[in-house]
Amino acid sequence: MSNLCLVTGGGGFLGRYIVEQLLANGRQVRIFSRGAYPQLQAANVDVVQGDLRDPVAVRNACRDVQTVFHTAAVPGVWGPRQLYFSTNLNGTQNVINACLQHGVQRLIYTSSPSVVFDGTDHIDADERLPYPTRWLCHYPHSKALAEQQVLAAAGTQGLRTVSLRPHLIWGPRDNHLIPRLLQAARSGRLRQVGDGTNVVSVAYVENVAAAHLQAERSLLQSNSISGRTYFINEPQAVNLWTWINQLLELAGLPPLHQRLSYRKAAIVGGICEALWTLLPLSSEPPMTRFVAAQLAGSHSYSIHAAQRDFGYQPLVSMEQGLQRLKPELQRMLNG
Repeated sequence: MSNLCLVTGGGGFLGRYIVEQLLANGRQVRIFSRGAYPQLQAANVDVVQGDLRDPVAVRNACRDVQTVFHTAAVPGVWGPRQLYFSTNLNGTQNVINACLQHGVQRLIYTSSPSVVFDGTDHIDADERLPYPTRWLCHYPHSKALAEQQVLAAAGTQGLRTVSLRPHLIWGPRDNHLIPRLLQAARSGRLRQVGDGTNVVSVAYVENVAAAHLQAERSLLQSNSISGRTYFINEPQAVNLWTWINQLLELAGLPPLHQRLSYRKAAIVGGICEALWTLLPLSSEPPMTRFVAAQLAGSHSYSIHAAQRDFGYQPLVSMEQGLQRLKPELQRMLNG
């Protein structure tokens, strides 16, 4: 196996875990990120600073690389369309072009189940779900188009590609999902949306990182998974609001009692979107139609294909993950 790997977004939440697992396997690692990461440099990681929107910088980062793990993206549910598309879509095309120019053999793309979110419930859904025809925000739209670019590149000049779709990544060092959840709960802004019966798939971060390495191993051995997509999450879905209350309890916060119907949340979300667009405001709205649908609906996904095709197997159970997260919850709560 060729030793040098590139992890775009290697200083981020998921990217950092991928880097650490690669290092533990004796691999040489380079990251491409906007920030500087002295701790990674101290671990003999080659840290290359740059922006995905800069094709020259991306091309230079891919030199002498055999595998690219492309995790970098602009996340979130609100922001300028140009930012999402120039980074998530055009930036991914820059990665593909650089892979082709330098003869990179494998490209593992971090996608999201939101690329197939159509506003309806998904229960144990699989990879046959089609892309929707309308989008509630720029993130899933830009990620879906980028995913299609990655899949279309499979087989070009010998490049093998695969797209992984982890759902609700969580765990220690989370700097997005759980900290925002805890802050909203502590400030009294968090409400249960919907009737509280919705189930969702969640993905512990170390398991998601392991899936990336397992997919790379499969791509090295054959092209059987090249050009395909796979959902990545825990085998069993959770009740979203039971799970959130479990996190709140571990953080020493009271359980949620205030509720908001999905219909009201969607109306509030539409009003917020209109106000934030008209004013315009740079902050993220407290509610959007996309967030309302995500909080009220069921979104669970089958991992059968990943288990069958490249042996995906979570390394850490839900109970173990919660115990590993617990010591960090106060830090997340206090910023």
